Amino acid sequence: MDTIPDLWNTDTVWLNTAQYGIPPAPAHQALTRALDGWRTATGDPAAWGRELEQARTNLAALVGAPAEDLTLGTSTAQIAGTIAASLPDGARVLVPQGDFASIVFPWHAQADRGLTVRAVPLDELAQAVDEHTHLVAFSPVQSATGRLAPTEDIVAAARAHGALVVADATQAAGWMPLRATDFDALIASAYKWFMAPRGLALAYLAPSLRERLRPNNAGPSAARQAAAAMYATDMDLAPTARAFDTSPNWFAALAAAASTRVLLQVGLERVHEHNTTLTDHFRAALGQEPAHSAITSLDQDDATERLARAGIITTQRGGRTRLSFHLYNTLDDAERAAKVLLR
Repeated sequence: MDTIPDLWNTDTVWLNTAQYGIPPAPAHQALTRALDGWRTATGDPAAWGRELEQARTNLAALVGAPAEDLTLGTSTAQIAGTIAASLPDGARVLVPQGDFASIVFPWHAQADRGLTVRAVPLDELAQAVDEHTHLVAFSPVQSATGRLAPTEDIVAAARAHGALVVADATQAAGWMPLRATDFDALIASAYKWFMAPRGLALAYLAPSLRERLRPNNAGPSAARQAAAAMYATDMDLAPTARAFDTSPNWFAALAAAASTRVLLQVGLERVHEHNTTLTDHFRAALGQEPAHSAITSLDQDDATERLARAGIITTQRGGRTRLSFHLYNTLDDAERAAKVLLR
């Protein structure tokens, strides 16, 4: 599969989905209609709300979770913060060195309650779990490099010691087949591989974990009957993960409903094959071994600037040039980028 004709229209070769994704035409059209409705005072919040629920259903399917176990929030850090605030005083949290701050900072924010955060190299994370570990938090795909974490080993070690497992799948969800139910929580921001506007995040929250969580952000959207809860004196929360929803981001959600429909139509296995094939084709041209990821990085002077001058957009992370491939990219894009760097 090379790409899907007519769904994207970019003025650059965008090898930067790990920073933000490009919406397919149906998502851009849905957002434009909603913005026009807002501008002309003809928008229907009830219709926007139905699209939000469609986004929840689609996102749940793409991360391998039941829709009733999916909450919708604003960011990875916000959802992780809810979990962090619900941990017991003195809990010990284990994270990899160099992981993205959104899955690290929320635990540190609870230091005044005695929470401690220990960081170890990613390769040593599974071995570092012990009987004192309360929670392990990590990204299955590392943001800076695209490196794949030894997820099965980490989860198995956590289960063996009774520790909770929280995954930040922001750089995996939308191109990598996932089974969210393997984790206690799997969180992802939707503006990268799901190609939605920024301001929407999702999380699978296992029923056993939800029993421990405090709904710090509860408003009417989290209620059993949202419309009837706007002026309620007593709080009656939804019996599903919706109890942890924040106030809905209508516009991000309706765009996500459309962009995730494209991903579902293509099929996540095909998306995975497409993206990793392009990444490894690029790596092979540079004499590198396959990475089996949609993200790769290289340490080459001026690579980001040289690629930009050729109309190829990447970014720098951790002092390295990071490239990321998605559905709107082609083999020609991968070869063009490699040729620029080999000159």
